[in-house]
Amino acid sequence: MKNQIQKILNSRELAIIKKLSTPAKIQDFLDDLPFNFEQIGETYHSPRMMLKFKIAHCFEGAFFASLCLSYHGVKNFILDLKVKNLKKDSDHVVCIFEINGFWGAISKTNHAVLRYRDPIYKNAREVALSYFHEYFLDDGEKTLLSFSKPFDVWKKFGLEWIAREDDLDEIAEYLDRVKHFPFVSEKNKKLIRKAGKTEIKGAIVSEWNKKGKRV
Repeated sequence: MKNQIQKILNSRELAIIKKLSTPAKIQDFLDDLPFNFEQIGETYHSPRMMLKFKIAHCFEGAFFASLCLSYHGVKNFILDLKVKNLKKDSDHVVCIFEINGFWGAISKTNHAVLRYRDPIYKNAREVALSYFHEYFLDDGEKTLLSFSKPFDVWKKFGLEWIAREDDLDEIAEYLDRVKHFPFVSEKNKKLIRKAGKTEIKGAIVSEWNKKGKRV
């Protein structure tokens, strides 16, 4: 995989990815990138275009993380988290990784929550469940509906996507169609409590403003 990736990336891109040799380093790099608010329209930037524009949202961060992890030989998958109602909230995408038999996640977000997960979880389901209680609206309603089967972008789409200059629309669409599993059973849906006032207050904190400045 490393040799194949080296043939696609240019020297500047490769120099960056060589330095991002651990999940923590990748997360730190993504945290330092301003958030992509898609102010000129929806984007699904490839890693090359993400590095060019120096902004990222969750999808772009997850696929960049997958590139870095794969280059350094770390097992990883993309995980899609779907919400109940896209008119009220947005789906989230993370890159899960395995180290020493335990799973963690790299997550690009502008919120105080929904962030990095240390590799302490037994499987992808446990990682996904760790996001459930953090995902709520301003009124406290918890909105996560389902999480995807771990998605291997390399197996399905090869390597050409990492340097594409057009958006990765077909990959985003495929990810949306991957089999998803519900977070909450039908029997327990009425038992889900809204987030409390303190939780809501804490979640309001954001990292970047639309001018590309840290808040």
